[in-house]
Amino acid sequence: MGDVDWLEITLRTTGVFAVLLIMTRILGKKQMSHLTFFNYITGVTIGNIAGNIASQKEVPYFNGLISIVWWSLLAIAVGYLSLRSVKVRVVVDDQPTVIIKHGRLSEEAMKRTRLNLDDLSMLLREHGVFKITGVDYAVLEPNGQLSVLKKPELETPTKQDLAIPSLKSQYMPSEIVCDGRVVERNLRELGLSRQWLSKKLSGVAPEKVYYAELQPDGSLYYQLKESKQGGADATK
Repeated sequence: MGDVDWLEITLRTTGVFAVLLIMTRILGKKQMSHLTFFNYITGVTIGNIAGNIASQKEVPYFNGLISIVWWSLLAIAVGYLSLRSVKVRVVVDDQPTVIIKHGRLSEEAMKRTRLNLDDLSMLLREHGVFKITGVDYAVLEPNGQLSVLKKPELETPTKQDLAIPSLKSQYMPSEIVCDGRVVERNLRELGLSRQWLSKKLSGVAPEKVYYAELQPDGSLYYQLKESKQGGADATK
């Protein structure tokens, strides 16, 4: 314990944290929303480099930071090339593979993707499918997820199928007040004002509102603090 330089470790960790924060913002959201094997390896490698820089005094600090930045730039470059070239995208991320076609398994596709029957059954159950014969198409995506198209007779009927008229939403449901604080950004994006909010709250101060949410039809649902509920006003 006496040999630990707490100040140096704290400074190194803080510096690495700042660089990682900047690089993750530059890399964008693809790491989580489209986690292919390449994205996974990139994230693990950058995290491993960062951990070594923060905890290992033997690792040259600035050399480690340069390594993180350069690896991130390479990932960005590959991502850019993937957007520009289908061939690069196939090499980096692979391509979707049809596993089931018209209720029949493709043994060749199963072997190529190294997917066993137990794993396939588990993935199908996640889609509410318990028999392979009920599947029209099943496609294994590059990120490892399974997309399933059920046979028409097993699909859940929609309003269009039942000829039920549906109303078009005026707004996307959005948080307007959270724990007494007005979410100004949402108001601006929706083209609404404080005056509109005051009118919907019937004069109740936003500070007294625990939660308020804009509904698709333009009405506002809100709940006062201490579990006292207010009703939803009609759009005017």
